[in-house]
Amino acid sequence: MTGRDGRIVVVGASLAGLRAAETLREDGFAGALTVVGEERHEPYDRPPLSKQVLLGRVPPEHVALPARRPVDADWRLGVGATGLDLDERLVRLSDGADLPFDRLLIATGVRARPWPDEAQASLDGVVALRTLDDARALRERLDAGPRRVLVVGAGFTGSEIASVCRERGLDVVVAERGSAPLVGALGGVLAEVAAGMQRDHGVDLRCGVTVTTLEGDGRGRLARARLSDGTALDVDVAVVALGAVRNTEWLTGSGLAAGPRGVACDAGCRAFDLNGIVTDDVFVAGDVARFPHPVYEYQLLALEHWGNAVAQAEVAAHNMVSPGPRRRPHLSLPAFWSSQFGVNIKSVGVPTFSDEISVVQGSLEERRFVALYGYRGRVTAAVTFDQAMWIDFYGGLIEAAAPFPPAFDTVGRPEKTEVLPSDVRDPAILSHGPTVSVTGHLPDERRTVFLRPPA
Repeated sequence: MTGRDGRIVVVGASLAGLRAAETLREDGFAGALTVVGEERHEPYDRPPLSKQVLLGRVPPEHVALPARRPVDADWRLGVGATGLDLDERLVRLSDGADLPFDRLLIATGVRARPWPDEAQASLDGVVALRTLDDARALRERLDAGPRRVLVVGAGFTGSEIASVCRERGLDVVVAERGSAPLVGALGGVLAEVAAGMQRDHGVDLRCGVTVTTLEGDGRGRLARARLSDGTALDVDVAVVALGAVRNTEWLTGSGLAAGPRGVACDAGCRAFDLNGIVTDDVFVAGDVARFPHPVYEYQLLALEHWGNAVAQAEVAAHNMVSPGPRRRPHLSLPAFWSSQFGVNIKSVGVPTFSDEISVVQGSLEERRFVALYGYRGRVTAAVTFDQAMWIDFYGGLIEAAAPFPPAFDTVGRPEKTEVLPSDVRDPAILSHGPTVSVTGHLPDERRTVFLRPPA
């Protein structure tokens, strides 16, 4: 068997799985290719679900991901993976079948974290948002004109849903256990800006509280919510936006380094086993992966970003069919975007890997700015509010390990540039777990040159 034949199985039929399958064929893989997906839908785009779909601007059936090229694959949709036998090289499926493989790509992603009480979660009116079916169900609820919507959690998904509700003219309460919306992703300085945006648009934002109970009306329908401060709210719809759970349970007992935080892999997307030994034929990509990045001191990052899923899937697929010297590392900077309350938010790098922050263009008061994050004297991230044109420039500074704060002038630089504490969790424990140490690489050193083969 060569790198271009044999049997490859991709478990996960979303964005990462689709792009990996396409890359495998583009790189000359001519063997048997099987893609397994738990959902019955063909691969679709998730970002529009919490934005255009909920607003009714895009029909749910129009979010299918465009294919870059035909993929000759056996698509097993509506079937989940339930187990992995590395010795026999078998993926066990929920329909009872065993799927043999020579090489395996794990791209099972994440699912919405459910409400912890099953009886309360089953109340009519309690919903989450992760899948296409979730979006359809939630849009139907919002179309019905509920008197009040409760959003539990003010991360990006929760904040976007709150924005949709206000744009629809619906009363919405947001309950966030942190000090402000987005504080876990952007730190305290920008979280206060996000809080101001929500309140100025009519959101009843309640921070520093949790929802303790969701109560029914005696007929199985949601009627009210009780908060930790003793408040009781009459609500028709409760959207649970408590983050995500990585889909790794099916790997229990497989021998891989897989757990609640994802599947650990090296920079080339090869999975580690429980002994810390890298596997030869099992690869990981997308939201379920935990991978080392040189800019962030090789801590194992787990990201739920669209761009990271694409870039990592392409690297993993390339390495699956390439000999050792031709394999390449996944070095793309994390990047994401969000649209809420009329503001376009974009980020490059990891804002939580920081100890300081400075607004280098625009102003927080106008909510049109570039905020630069630094850690131990170098630039590690940038976040823009309605200044997306600058994001690539600051991405270059991050890759070059440019000093923080920057000494050069910029367009729209404030008269007084302050350096403030970024108010994030300790960057030294960013991944809350083991790290991978690799020597001989500096963040601004480029050893890999990508060349396209001649036509």
